Order: sequence, then structure tokens, then C-alpha cells
Amino acid sequence: MYQPAKSYQYAVNTCQGCFEKQREIDRLKEEIQHLRVKLCAKKRKDTDGFFGSSTPSSQLPVKTNASPEQTLKRGGAKAGHPGTGRQKHPPEEVDCVREVQVAALCPDCQCVMPEKDYRERSVLDIDPVRVLKVRYRLQRRQCPQCQRIRTAQAVGVLPRSLFSNQLLAEIIDSHYVQGIPLGRICARWQLNYGSVVESLHRLAALCEPVMKQLQADYRQAWVRHADETGWRCDGQQGYCWLFASDLVSLHLYRKTRSAKVVEEVLGKQGLAGYLVVDRYKAYSRAPCKVQYCYAHLLRDLKDLREEFADEREVEAYAQEMIPLLSQAMRLQSSQPTDADYYREATRIKEAILKACNRE
Repeated sequence: MYQPAKSYQYAVNTCQGCFEKQREIDRLKEEIQHLRVKLCAKKRKDTDGFFGSSTPSSQLPVKTNASPEQTLKRGGAKAGHPGTGRQKHPPEEVDCVREVQVAALCPDCQCVMPEKDYRERSVLDIDPVRVLKVRYRLQRRQCPQCQRIRTAQAVGVLPRSLFSNQLLAEIIDSHYVQGIPLGRICARWQLNYGSVVESLHRLAALCEPVMKQLQADYRQAWVRHADETGWRCDGQQGYCWLFASDLVSLHLYRKTRSAKVVEEVLGKQGLAGYLVVDRYKAYSRAPCKVQYCYAHLLRDLKDLREEFADEREVEAYAQEMIPLLSQAMRLQSSQPTDADYYREATRIKEAILKACNRE
């Protein structure tokens, strides 16, 4: 078999077979690295859930490393423990006493049963919540001089409104605070769904001027937070935006996730202070300094360390940065004095910059 002559250049192998073998070795190395990353991601998904370290506790997989002894353990007190029992209501705190009678005839032998005594039982109950149909008789008077008619106004009711302010407050609290669907609220209180929606839209229009002042207060805050999440309405995809500070929380529903919403709230003029966000690119249009959330950075750093478990450089960087981010997150909750806070914050900041700028 003919073999081409070797090159006169030292340390250069011109053999075609060796070249193909090296290409195959490189391809297999890349495939092994790719499969290794996928295997790490699969293991992390099996142990931490679909979203890795960001998976909520309600969606975490069941732990498989529990021993049979731990699995068979039952909660509560040990068998034979007397316990404290349920306490009876003190007589001075009882609101009402309800007496329940027993049939005079025994259901088994049909004999008349004489009265023996009473057994007391303490129960917590509520009055049934029901909507009252109220009719107002609004008195009218006519001035004998100007002939104008004065009519009394219903207390706690908006003009031309079917629902009272108290009922509207209950609907708003049940739906927006407690998260109860409007359909269930309407079925519970026998309300017309369309009337409820129309009343909420009318109330939103009345509160629209307040949004301008809330946006102004939000812009003046030194530290601001912003976030967004998907929110489907009538089958259409939308987004719920949250812009929050120490005193203001703005919830906006928009059909877009673009940076126009950020400009709508923060404007285009330069602002003092900071905006704390995750690393979504829309917030880069904010007219102020942007700070990334330490919690998001900490989760990403933990995920990267597990994904590149064989990379010593990633492991060394993660071991140094994770404790620093944890210290920064716990600094405010420790409630230090101002002098201690700024001294410790300066130390942590210098340590983070040193770790990030290291070659």
C-alpha cells in the first residue's frame, strides 16, 4: 500500500488516517461532554424538580432516600399519652346557647325516655353571609324660594350603583386578595356575573387618577422592585406586572412583555436610586441603576455548579461566591445598626468584586 511521504516540517503529522482518528476522538469527546451535561440536568430535575433550585416546594419530587423506619413513623403523640383535649368556651365568652332536644320515644324499644341531663359541647360558628335586598326611601324637599328639589343620598352607595360599597369591598377582597373566582363569588351571593364585572370596571375607572400619583411615588423611591409573570385572561395570553417599593405596589395587566411597560411606569427621565430585578432584558431600559436579585443569582450559581460538576474552575468560583451572596441576603434580616450594616456591606461588596475580577 502506498503511503505519502512525510512532511519536512517538524512536529507536523500529515497522515490522513491519523487525522481522521483525531477528528473522531474530538467528536467523541464533545459528545461525551454533551451527554454528561444532559445527565447532570436529568439528575437535578429528578431531585430538585422541573425548575431546578427555583422549583416551589409543592412540586418537589418525593424523597427516595428515606429509610423504612422513617417511613413507618407516624406523627403525633405516643400511644397512651393523655393529651390536653379541647378546651370548653368560658361562660363569659359564650355568645349564645342552643338547646337540642332528643325524641321522647326510644327508637329501639319504643319506650318513653325520661329526661336525664345535658351534655355540653363547645363549637365555633358564624352567621350565614347573605346579600340583603335593601330599598331606600330617599326623602325630598323643595325650597320655596329657589324651587330647587333636594334629595337625600343613600349612605355608602355610589350614584346609580346596584351594589353598596360594603358589598363591593367584600367582592374585591374575596377575588383579588383571597383569590376566589368571580363565578364562585356570584354563585355564593346570588349575584349577576355581568353586573359584578361592570361594577369592578366602573370602580377601576374611578381609581384611575390614583395610578398617576402611585407611579410618581414609586419613581421617587430609592429602592424599587419589578417582576412579571404570564397571566391568561379569557384564553388570551397576557402578563401581570408588579412594580413595588416599601410603600407602593403597582399591579398592571398588559398584553405585552416588552420594555414599553417599563417605560410606562418609570418614564424616560433619569431617576435616582436602584431597580432590583431578575436578568430579563426589558429592565435594561430603566432610567436608573439596575441591581440583579441575589436570590436569582444564587440559584443560577448553584445550578451551574451542578451542571459543570467536573470543571474545577466553576467549582472554585461557586464555593467562593455562594457564601458571599448568602451573607449579603441575610445582612438586612439581622437588623444591624447603620454603622455595622455599611461596614459589613462594604466588606461583602469588596469580596464579591475581588472574586468576580479574579483571572
